[in-house]
Amino acid sequence: MTPIYNIRLFPMRLLFGFVLLGLLGFSMLARAGTLPDARTTWRLLDYIAVDYRGAVSPDGAVKSQSEFAELTEFAARAREGVETLPPGPSKKGLLSQVTALEEAIGRHAPPDGVADQAHALAADVLRLYPFPAVPKAIPGLSRATTMYEAQCSGCHGPTGRADTAMAQQLDPHPVAFSDDARARERSPLALFQTISEGVQGTSMPSFATLSEQDRWGLAFYVGQFAYRDPALIERGKALWRDGAKRASVESLGAISQASEAALSKNLGPSDAQALVAYVRAHPEVVSEGGGISLAKSKLADSLRAYQGGDRDAASRLALSAYLDGFEPLEPTLRARNADLLTRVEAAMVEYRGRIDRSATAGELEAQAEIVVGLMDATDQSLSSAQSDAPTAFIGSFTILLREGVEALLVVIAIIAFLRKAKRTDVLRYVHGGWVGALIAGALTWAAATYFVSISGANREVTEGLSSLFAAVVLLSVGLWMHHKSLAGRWQRYLTERLSNALEQRSAWFLAGLAFISVYREVFEVILFYAALWSQGQHTAVLTGLMAAVLVLVVIGWVLLRASTRLPIARFFSVSSLFIGVLAVVLAGKGAAALQEAGWLSLSVVHFPRISALGLYPTLQTLGLQAAVLVVTIAGFAYNRYSGGPVGSGKSVTSKGA
Repeated sequence: MTPIYNIRLFPMRLLFGFVLLGLLGFSMLARAGTLPDARTTWRLLDYIAVDYRGAVSPDGAVKSQSEFAELTEFAARAREGVETLPPGPSKKGLLSQVTALEEAIGRHAPPDGVADQAHALAADVLRLYPFPAVPKAIPGLSRATTMYEAQCSGCHGPTGRADTAMAQQLDPHPVAFSDDARARERSPLALFQTISEGVQGTSMPSFATLSEQDRWGLAFYVGQFAYRDPALIERGKALWRDGAKRASVESLGAISQASEAALSKNLGPSDAQALVAYVRAHPEVVSEGGGISLAKSKLADSLRAYQGGDRDAASRLALSAYLDGFEPLEPTLRARNADLLTRVEAAMVEYRGRIDRSATAGELEAQAEIVVGLMDATDQSLSSAQSDAPTAFIGSFTILLREGVEALLVVIAIIAFLRKAKRTDVLRYVHGGWVGALIAGALTWAAATYFVSISGANREVTEGLSSLFAAVVLLSVGLWMHHKSLAGRWQRYLTERLSNALEQRSAWFLAGLAFISVYREVFEVILFYAALWSQGQHTAVLTGLMAAVLVLVVIGWVLLRASTRLPIARFFSVSSLFIGVLAVVLAGKGAAALQEAGWLSLSVVHFPRISALGLYPTLQTLGLQAAVLVVTIAGFAYNRYSGGPVGSGKSVTSKGA
């Protein structure tokens, strides 16, 4: 039978298989790490807040039985959504709220009260069970204008009045974005959800094929149709100069999630309307709400949840503060102030550690103040980062170099081993593995950009599980190579066993190792570059990337040249030691990533934090690394003292194999 690796089409099949493996793993992790029930429940509550006014009049009379029946169903589905949310003390409060909402709808309560109840419940769901709800960058209205004219104006009209000939033929009638009453209750987040998912039973399709940023642009664009009065916008501009007035809408997160009705409670109806008109027409004036402002907001929510006795919600919100708020800023901050980055990470770990060990509310509040102070320092450090080309270059260069070296070392070790073993025919497996990882990474980026939102937790879960898997594989490879490095054993293996093993199992094994080692790095690198790209200085980012690629090529060339000069027994010995160390490093990084995703608990200890070596000051990460190190040392010792004399260099019979 012809060996499998001789089939001409095999490299393409191998490549295709690894790409599918990467996308399958990404899809499972993305879905496992999201909160679809929270997102769906939020959307149902928003529908109730907006549409109830069309079903029930202020005096309690039902204006439309069909719409009222639909809203009653939405309320029941919202209750089901709340019931399926993860348990916690705050969940009882949500259930009480949704019960009160159902009762209000059942007795035909006035629209203003029902809208307030629905909005308040939706806000609590988002606060306690956070999902991505803020654009990654300021939405571009000029691009949104073109997209609206091409894809939306046929039904909704060029001015959002839904008065076109096509609209008259549709049942139900398309929404009029210029309707003041509806616009007052709707936030850009609500419009974004509708644009992303569509509306069942209507002619409104899902526009999930558009990029996430384009969908946010459309949401802001259609959200300003009811606020186009130039005098209103000008008055909002004047109010913007008032710091007290501006505080409610000065971040991208605030204007993405707030409706005019919600802002009216603090600002008054007139000022709320004017400020909404101004910031939706000019979203570029606000600070980006992903980043520091989002992190501080989530941290404050976390502290309030803890003070209210809900430790689970406090932990989730603390995770969201770091992963969705702070982590996207890491590449830029690392380039500008690596010491500050380390201090922020350590402070956040300590904050979460205090939650896990049930510290007093005062102790957690004190740690929160430390974190906020470091966040403010970060904000100052990054204040000029968007226009700083050297910072963009350094950030781009260090991201790829730091993440690429680990993957490169593993792939180079495999290639060097196959060359030493004179099995270059199996290199196609290895090349298929790492090339497949690059393609899977690119497809992951496309999926993350155009189809789904990857939360910070999903990034960490993917990196963590990949790191732990790679650590296990590397540990077994390291012990195997050390065993073969002892005198005589490598000769016996190469002459009697290697060919058969590679034909049947080991080629796949090596290809899988190359794939997972590269994919785990590509996944993180792409997401970091996406964050860096959104900050501008594209030329500097590309230059830094190309410089890092050149350095990685040089490192690979030097390592391959050095490996060819080592005797094969010495090569096996050195490689096994290197792979053992790398397994320990990846074990620490994998455990730390799963801690950041909330999959593992953390117990802070006094120990240096050296991210490059996978050393983190928690009992769990250090304990796992110690276990891997013990297994490595024990395996090396067993190899040396088992199997008879190994120092003579004499040939060993195949029976001993």
